[in-house]
This record gives sequence, C-alpha cells and structure tokens, in this order.
Amino acid sequence: MSSDVQNINLFGEKVSAIKSEISKVIVGQEDVIDALLNGIFSKGHCLLVGVPGLAKTLMVSTLAGVLDLSFNRIQFTPDLMPSDIVGTEILDQSRQFRFNKGPVFANIILADEINRTPPKTQSALLEAMQEKSVTVAGESYRLPDPFFVLATQNPIEQEGTYPLPEAQLDRFMFNIWLDYPSRAQEIDIVKNTTVNLDIELRKVMNAAEIVAFQNLIRKVPVPDNVYAFAVGLSAMSRPGYPDAHKMASEYLAWGAGPRSSQFLILGAKCNAAMNGKFAPDIEDVKSVAVPVMRHRLVRNYKAEAEGIRTEDIIETLMKA
Repeated sequence: MSSDVQNINLFGEKVSAIKSEISKVIVGQEDVIDALLNGIFSKGHCLLVGVPGLAKTLMVSTLAGVLDLSFNRIQFTPDLMPSDIVGTEILDQSRQFRFNKGPVFANIILADEINRTPPKTQSALLEAMQEKSVTVAGESYRLPDPFFVLATQNPIEQEGTYPLPEAQLDRFMFNIWLDYPSRAQEIDIVKNTTVNLDIELRKVMNAAEIVAFQNLIRKVPVPDNVYAFAVGLSAMSRPGYPDAHKMASEYLAWGAGPRSSQFLILGAKCNAAMNGKFAPDIEDVKSVAVPVMRHRLVRNYKAEAEGIRTEDIIETLMKA
C-alpha cells in the first residue's frame, strides 16, 4: 500500500512535468491537455472537435514526443481504404506473402477528420481501438502498448461527411471541444510562431512507465457513494426508465449506457491521481462528466428546436 501511495505522488509529479514541457509549445488549452492525459492513463480514446488551426496536430505530436511514444497521423479522406490504415499483405522478392504494417501500428494515432471517410474505413480503426489488434488474411497482429487514438472532427463543415453512428461514438472515452484561444493567448501564439524558435522538449516518461501508471490508476480505490453517483448520473439520462430525470425525459431520445458509468469512474480515478489524491470523490466525477457524456446523449427534436444543448442537460443532471 505504501508503494502505491509513493507511486501516486510520483505520478502527480510526472504529470506536472509533462504539462510544463507541453506548455513550451502549446499556449493555453490546459483543460484539453488534462483530458488527453486522463484518456491516455485511463486506457481510453478521445474524439477532439474543433475548427481548423487550433493546433490539434501539434498538440498530439508534442504530447507523443514528451512521452517518448511513436506517433502517426492519418488524414481521413473519402478514398481512404481499410488497408491504408491497418496494412496489407505484399508478395516479397522470395515470392512469399509478408504483412506490411500500416500507420495504425504506433502508440499514438491522430485520425484527422475521421468523419470524412466511409463507414467501412472508420470501422477498421474502431475495431483496432476496441480489440488492440488487427486481423489481416486470418492472421492477428497485436498493436503496440500503450495504444491511444485521438480522432478529430471539424464541427462547421459537414457536407460530404459520414457522421459516426452513436454505437461507434460510444467507443470514445472523451469528446473534447476545443475553443478559440483568449486574446492574450492568441498574442502569445502569434509571437511564438512568427520567429525562429528552437525549443528542445525533454522526454518525461516512456512506454513502460505509462503502462505501469495505467495499471496504478486501475488500483485506485473508489468509495461506494462515488460509484453510486456515477451510475446514478448515467441512469438519470435514460428517458423512459424509472430513474430518468424530468429533463432527460423531455429533451432526450436516448441516454448514456453502462460504458458511460465505467468511463466516469475511470476518469474520476485518473483525475484524482493527477491532482495528488488517493481516492476520487464526487467532484472528480463531475469534472469529467461533460466530456464523457456529451457524445452519448441523443437529443430529440424538441431539444434542438428550443436550443437545449447536451451540456445543459448534463449540468442539470449533476445538480439533481
């Protein structure tokens, strides 16, 4: 037990060091970086929604560098095929079939504009996310550990896209919205990116340490009242069920499933550990509730007509 306490303290120090290194390159976006780190150490994947030019690619590549992990960016386009992601068998010079690994074989994958590629190609990536392996010609190949997918979507240009179905959105632990920087932050960004800057990033953690901390997060104890709050929060979002909240019944067509409760607890565990606490409380659940639940709630026509946002419903549920 004492070693776990020491490791939690070490984890907090490492997370602070990671944030310090990332801040050399990325101005602001502290909440987004916290969510990305939470996703990595909770063994989850993230869907990042934001307009172009908000440094999504730079943020992920910087994070991969600080964590000393391999990184690949896949640009999703309408003509992208599943084999372009997972790889394919080729005939080598000795006339033997050999598997040529695709870009999915890296620790961190940036799936850029995932909704621009057809469902068959989307499914290839989502299967890899779920199974942590790919199957080609009947042969299974394990993906590297740790394995983390960050998929991006552009919220303002939906023509010619293939929106992810709710069942596939449910695979993502977090749905993170990226906002424009503040005026002061944008001034800093322009200053830093319009001169020659040679920034050297220190590698804070390696793959083996990340896996060890992922296992540590799973061992963090959770009080019964926190379990009850997380499960109750998900249950209140299900219209037509006994525990449904009035607002959910009025404005939702569908609520969050059990995976929401699981990710609320995992996110709360990691959030507590990142802040030096040895067990999560209800506030830790609340801190991750919006990114965990916003893509799991399906609004009805009345909500859309009245301008009721998913975030408004989640905030109401948390206060119930």
